[in-house]
Amino acid sequence: MKPSAHIARRLLLATLVLAVWWAASSRVPSFVLPGPYAVLQAFSSLLHTPTFLQDVGATLARVGIGFFLAAAAGTALGVVMGASRALADFLEPVVAVFNTVSSAIWAVFAIIWFGLSDASTVMVVFMTTMPLMLTSVWNGTKTVDKQYVELAKSFNMSRLQILAKIYVPTVLPSFFAGARLAFGFGWRVSLVAETIGASSGIGYRLRQAADLIQSSQVFAWTILLIMFMLLIEAGVLKPLEKALFRWKPSPE
Repeated sequence: MKPSAHIARRLLLATLVLAVWWAASSRVPSFVLPGPYAVLQAFSSLLHTPTFLQDVGATLARVGIGFFLAAAAGTALGVVMGASRALADFLEPVVAVFNTVSSAIWAVFAIIWFGLSDASTVMVVFMTTMPLMLTSVWNGTKTVDKQYVELAKSFNMSRLQILAKIYVPTVLPSFFAGARLAFGFGWRVSLVAETIGASSGIGYRLRQAADLIQSSQVFAWTILLIMFMLLIEAGVLKPLEKALFRWKPSPE
């Protein structure tokens, strides 16, 4: 598809969404569904509030730290579990339990353990995204060709060398697939954590706006969050993935 046709389709979709939004908002009270113009005004006012940069910076830092720790721990555990069948069988039930625990539950525990602090949100992001990274990387290790492993052993390569030279390159595609999923999920759960246990950040401001029934503010903060997610996805994760996998043929 030509770039111009792709852009035209996106613009048409955006126009349709705005038209449906405007039509729906004109038939219900503004506190239920504010119109596009009201949300645009609220968005503009957000940019000029004294605490705007502080709130955005706080959320970015919490999500970034939690995601980085989750990616590091999940990748290491996933690779090790893929290389050791005994360890994988031992830890699999624990991973299944972590995957089923709700982010709201982790938020409650985080408040009990850390109170209203940055650590609470970091913990929630970590505990909900780490199992996603671990599972994705672990599944990636299952695609490792065992013949390469046996060949490496025949050359007396250590287990650490086998992990670094065979397992890690093989699981990189799975790592990025899991990272993109986990990062988006981390953004969403950070709102849950900040809504319950923070005194700053986007989630905290969302809760304030909801308590005051400022629906346009809620929409404005939500749109801002989506913009950040798309910007980081398109501006960081996708370019990095393309740079690392230039050798792969692009899909038709």
